[in-house]
Amino acid sequence: MMMKNQELAKIFSSMAIFLKMDSIAFRPQAYEKAAFALETLNQDVEEIYQKKGIHGLKEIPGVGSTIAERIEEYLRTDKIKYYQELKEKMPVNLEELLAVEGIGPKTVKELYRRLKIKNLGELEKAARGGKIRSLANFGEKTEKNILQSIEFLKRGRGRFLLGEILPEIEEIALKLKELKEVERVSLAGSLRRRQETIGDADILVVSQKPQPVVNFFVTLPGIVKIWGQGQTKASIRLRRGIDIDLRIVPKKSYGAALQYFTGSKEHNIMIRKMAMEKGLKLNEYGLFKGPKTMASESEEDIYRAIGLPLIEPELREGQGEIEAALRKLPGLPKLIEYKNIRGDLHCHSSWDGGRNTILEMAQAAQQRGYQYLGIADHTKFLRIERGLDERQLLRQRKEIEKLNAKFHKFRILQGCEANILNDGSIDIKDEALAELDFVIAGVHSNLKMTKEQMTRRLIRAMRNPHVDIISHPTGRLLQRRDEYQIDLDAVLKVAQETKTVLEINSFPERLDLKDVNIRRAKSLGIKMVINTDSHMKEQMRFIELGVAQARRGWAEKSDIINCWPLAKLLTFLKVI
Repeated sequence: MMMKNQELAKIFSSMAIFLKMDSIAFRPQAYEKAAFALETLNQDVEEIYQKKGIHGLKEIPGVGSTIAERIEEYLRTDKIKYYQELKEKMPVNLEELLAVEGIGPKTVKELYRRLKIKNLGELEKAARGGKIRSLANFGEKTEKNILQSIEFLKRGRGRFLLGEILPEIEEIALKLKELKEVERVSLAGSLRRRQETIGDADILVVSQKPQPVVNFFVTLPGIVKIWGQGQTKASIRLRRGIDIDLRIVPKKSYGAALQYFTGSKEHNIMIRKMAMEKGLKLNEYGLFKGPKTMASESEEDIYRAIGLPLIEPELREGQGEIEAALRKLPGLPKLIEYKNIRGDLHCHSSWDGGRNTILEMAQAAQQRGYQYLGIADHTKFLRIERGLDERQLLRQRKEIEKLNAKFHKFRILQGCEANILNDGSIDIKDEALAELDFVIAGVHSNLKMTKEQMTRRLIRAMRNPHVDIISHPTGRLLQRRDEYQIDLDAVLKVAQETKTVLEINSFPERLDLKDVNIRRAKSLGIKMVINTDSHMKEQMRFIELGVAQARRGWAEKSDIINCWPLAKLLTFLKVI
């Protein structure tokens, strides 16, 4: 288990924030670097320490002597004294307060210094009482925005981002799979349906000897509460706060149990109703006609017995999938598969402040089996991201050409993620855009425009003949920021007219477009692209989240341009 990696990464990130509050130089960056190293480390830090001691910890990139000692202290005592001291000095709930849009470390410090605000509840009370507007550099508008952000956060409380929780639950599933008593392991529930946010996790196990499996499950590291355990099921809570239910079934009931516990509730109600209409009874043990078992061991058998093809888990939301399955034409879509992706067209490099060079990003893409990689660094409006100007884009082009000369059957495409300014114009001259292989344009500022203003802004950008792709089209950040206001019907109509590609951004906080909008775009024949928006090579793995999102939106291989071979993509982008 690598829970200690994530726990330490979170602690070091918090320590960096506390140090930034006090304007301490250099040390925040050291803790941020260590947090990133631990978060992306593919080894268990606890195992490294057990095998090599503190010297092994120092071998981790980004971990120096002092931080190695902090890691050792945490692994031995489950706490870090220096971290406790920082928290006592500034006793605030960083995670809650920094989740509020527009609030950063210095704001947290000021709110605590002036109003003794420690958490989200106290922030909301102060804002509703009109106390924040009276502070210098705040005002009534800031206070109103804070309240709006808090309301948005409250709607997502108690849920976890798919991209954050999925690796942790998959790791637990792998550990269970290694047990000799276990024949099969599957995720179920909303995790298997790949919903954007997860309330709790469900794991289904096939075993003829369930008790050792239960015993192993309730002794996993990182458990803070055992809600219950029996002979064939158990429920725990991890330190992160998520609850996990384990259910153990015999092989003969596996298909019925997996169908039942995958859900959704709406989908299952409709499936059970269809079974009843055929004189059948469906539950987690099987499909029955009187005492006779009609199907139970596989999901395919369950669906077939009630007159349906297998419906993919991502579609099981009671959103027309059963009606589509009953139709011969067009029927259910043949969903895009994870193996269909041939490249990523939205990756950042060290040119604009990303962690890796273009070569390192290209090598990571090749390791994933990609045919191509699109480098799309930010442009000059985003100075905080070291956005590139026209001359820098030209110099970058020369570097990419040199690299491409060395590759065989792989190509780097030069693009950019240009900024859509308030009036819909692009922050890079058309002459420079014309020299690129492709252009992504996105909104990165002034997100609170009126619906009419934001719609005009996006439409003007799409009408620019050099703009190929709109990045993260609705601007949302899951559990942090709602979509900006746009007339999506009008935007989709122009995307259809101009053949502008809409991005499905795979970054865990974005997953933008959302599934219902993907489905709307598909119905209009609008092409989409699944990108990771990676700022470091390790983030390329997020592509699976984007593919899952596309599947939830009923997208097929033909709908997604980076499922296409290089020659077809280049023709579409008018590069050749």
